Amino acid sequence: MKLCRLFAAIAVLGIASVSHAASPILVIHGGAGVIKREMSPAKEKAVRAALAQALQNGYAQLKAGKTAVDAVAAAITVLEDDPNFNAGKGSVFTHDGKNELDAAIMDGSTLEAGAVAGVHRVKNPILLARAVMEKSQHVMLVGDGAEEFAKSVGIELVDPAYFRTEERWQQLQKALKEDADHAKHSDVETAKHFGTVGAVALDAQGHLAAGTSTGGMTDKRWGRVGDSPIIGAGTYANAGCAVSGTGWGEYYIRTVAAHEICMRVTQMRVPLKRAAAEVINQEIPSMGGNGGAIALDGDGNVAMPFNTDGMYRGWIGADGVPHVAIYGDENDGTADPLPAAADSSGQP
Repeated sequence: MKLCRLFAAIAVLGIASVSHAASPILVIHGGAGVIKREMSPAKEKAVRAALAQALQNGYAQLKAGKTAVDAVAAAITVLEDDPNFNAGKGSVFTHDGKNELDAAIMDGSTLEAGAVAGVHRVKNPILLARAVMEKSQHVMLVGDGAEEFAKSVGIELVDPAYFRTEERWQQLQKALKEDADHAKHSDVETAKHFGTVGAVALDAQGHLAAGTSTGGMTDKRWGRVGDSPIIGAGTYANAGCAVSGTGWGEYYIRTVAAHEICMRVTQMRVPLKRAAAEVINQEIPSMGGNGGAIALDGDGNVAMPFNTDGMYRGWIGADGVPHVAIYGDENDGTADPLPAAADSSGQP
């Protein structure tokens, strides 16, 4: 009898292992906020295409047997290179007319992490954050020092003009005029920009990773840094949970939002969707903040809560098909299936 139980236990473990190996998953976001259906068809098409490309690039890493960290970095790089997102090229401008970029990445299997903040010339901040994690003894580097480190490890630097887009520049001009008139920003997107990008992944070995990259908030001053590069606030992963946030960073920092979600999942055994919703849709709004997040657990469960009009988001799993959504009322494929209706005959 004991031998049978042993074989049964081994079989269960084997099935669990095969399940992970067969079903790597990648989830991404391109920011939450005021996302209305007034977007031009051309821009919407471009945004959806970029999200799908990020999913495909990241998932290709997973299908090739690469790590969750590889997938996260590959997906975020696509979004950093696309001017439709507030990360890398197309980042918003500070009050002083500069682009200040932040990013972080974390390996849930080792709890190793790397982050950069306030960089001006790093083409892909997520790659520099990864280099900090893998090639330095530190977790976070900022400003000029981070760029000196980038040079030392061969991370690509560009002229700051590379990041400029006319749309972002005009957003700043509008904000500066309102500043001069002592008026509140009339454009909520300018007042509280949510254009962070991020990714979470589960690889074939069952390991999780999370990453986030952002240009911050339009018209920000004094070297302000939000939650994205702060491990535990906007980015966190451990052995059982990975989270990337997007929203009003000060509130994600104060609630240590990403870590809070994962602690509820791994320590309190709260189901992922409930844990993420409690933090994003209850705790943060109760303090006056808003935004969204993507979350993934070790069983491959996905959560993408947000309390804004919309969130650029998507995921890709075993079927290899990118599932992309933008608006709040749009089906993103993560809803739990409805229970089957009872048979009128009373038969199961």
